[in-house]
Amino acid sequence: MSSEVETSLDGRLGILPKASQREISRLRFAPLEVTKRILLGAHMSIRGGVSKAIERARSIDCTAMQIFVKNNMQWFARPLRREEIRAFIDHVQRRELLSIFAHANYLINLAATNPQFHANSIRALSEELTRADQLELPFLVLHPGAHVGAGEEAGLEKVVESIDRVLAGLPKIKTRIALETTAGQGSCLGNKFEQLAYIISRVREPERLCICLDTAHVFAAGYDISSEASMGKTLREFDRVIGLDRVVAIHLNDSKTACGSRVDRHEHIGKGRIGLDAFRFIMRSRRFHKIPKVLETPKGKELREDVMNLTTLRTLASKRAVIC
Repeated sequence: MSSEVETSLDGRLGILPKASQREISRLRFAPLEVTKRILLGAHMSIRGGVSKAIERARSIDCTAMQIFVKNNMQWFARPLRREEIRAFIDHVQRRELLSIFAHANYLINLAATNPQFHANSIRALSEELTRADQLELPFLVLHPGAHVGAGEEAGLEKVVESIDRVLAGLPKIKTRIALETTAGQGSCLGNKFEQLAYIISRVREPERLCICLDTAHVFAAGYDISSEASMGKTLREFDRVIGLDRVVAIHLNDSKTACGSRVDRHEHIGKGRIGLDAFRFIMRSRRFHKIPKVLETPKGKELREDVMNLTTLRTLASKRAVIC
């Protein structure tokens, strides 16, 4: 996942090159009414309190939302106060969001070789799972970790041991861990479906694990999804190795980098190397109809870029959509 980017922009299409603006303008946009029951949204800032994220999401007609449960660039935070929890759960617009889930902070590395870093990761993940559970969120998206030179096998073993340790300490927590597919940048684990399958098969409580599929990461990791045919092939491979029934969320991001680059750089929908076909496939797939799909593309405080990307995705979801 890419971090939230704060920029100042003038309009929905003003951030794009003229050629890209022309391409998007050729889409005949579907009315919101046609696609409002699709589980679609974006990652939202919790600036001002977790309940504020709900208002931001609904201001642009999201029906799904991802949030951090604390500052994503700090190890720890004070516990959530009871009034903060109630303000989130009882928010008047809470029921308008059909799916809300969380993403873990970027510092956590369950494969860390540094003892203090690893101890911090264990504690941070435990605390964030607790916070997510207090907010009644079904799962917390987590990057598996990076082996930082120890090697893939050793790294995966440490991830398994770490997950077992965290979950054993939280027997009553309902929030699950959603392992995210990664681009494989540096020594990051999770870029191969087999690695995720290995983790799931080796932990003591596999029923408490699920998967978040990130389109930009899968593409950068080397799985071609740039056409509907190649997307279908990649999903069949995923189903064979892990099982599509494990997928609980999809991050919808185009990629600035080429297939197999192993470089994680998110781009606006249809403006990167993946193109529109993959997103059309996902948005129209019956299999993914009940799976929340959220954006993690760069944006400013006014969310204009989210509006642009969501409009494109809603258009692709419509049976009446036409690309001239």
